[in-house]
Amino acid sequence: MIKDIHTGSMSLRRSVRTLAAAASLAVAASAILATSASATPASGNGATGAECSGRSVPASKISFQLYSYAGWQQEAGTEGILAELADIGYKNVEPFGGSYEGRTAEEFRALLKEYRLKAPSAHGSAVEATFDQTLAYAQTIGQKYTGSGGWAAPGIKLDGTSTYADVLATAEAMNRLGELSKKAGTGKHFGHNHWWEFTTLVTNPETGEQMTAYEVLLANTDPRYVAFQLDVYWASDAGVDVVDLLERYGDRIELLHIKDGALPADTIGFGSFPLLTDVGEGDIDWAPILDAAQGHVKYYVIERDGAPATAEFAKDSFNFLTCYSY
Repeated sequence: MIKDIHTGSMSLRRSVRTLAAAASLAVAASAILATSASATPASGNGATGAECSGRSVPASKISFQLYSYAGWQQEAGTEGILAELADIGYKNVEPFGGSYEGRTAEEFRALLKEYRLKAPSAHGSAVEATFDQTLAYAQTIGQKYTGSGGWAAPGIKLDGTSTYADVLATAEAMNRLGELSKKAGTGKHFGHNHWWEFTTLVTNPETGEQMTAYEVLLANTDPRYVAFQLDVYWASDAGVDVVDLLERYGDRIELLHIKDGALPADTIGFGSFPLLTDVGEGDIDWAPILDAAQGHVKYYVIERDGAPATAEFAKDSFNFLTCYSY
């Protein structure tokens, strides 16, 4: 039911979060200070679980969405970015189309190998007509998942006008791509949410039940072929109880986008993200989320859209995640 995922109206949740912003930031700041005091890496190579107290996310499960540094890439190039990430301690990256800079799959695989990095997932094409090319590239660079920064066509519209039939068609397309991906040896096909999958309401014409687009996707995709990459920040901005979502659908959510920032988000001009922060410096309460993700999530993918052109975001976020006790 809609009340299970999208609890309360958007206006009420945004008002509550706005009133509680100061308190939330104070709590977050206290947690960060406590974490920093108890677990500070001794070198530029990042932290490891052994150096930190309590349970944390192992480096082997942490990845980095390269779109975060799309701007910096124009200055340093993909190779420069990979060198920085490897030095910090990353073992995995999640490329997007621009990451390849025209390289063949063999060339990009060699570049990853040079910096001892893997690409278990990528934000690539979900176009069915050319998906064989997507699969070939994914096979060569060793992906374990295929997927995109959204969904296969027809997808979910930002303006909330998608119909039940549109969402059902999207789920069916995801199933087809997922089956092809599994057969190719590149694992399940995933979809990635923003906020509007949770705020788009559709009505099942057979039952009259109103549901979110995300609920329809969960209910109509095949778990054998389709996984979900949950963007924690955007889901939180939509009023979703992320912990509850993970507890009920954890077996479907195999990838997390670890993104932080002030809430509610400034989404008036989508494409500009002034409220996003390094992980651990925003309003997201990470402890219960990471606890709920245990045993289900395979990769924790750090992302900050439009991150500054320095290594600080990647380093601070990596160290936070590898040293955060929960």
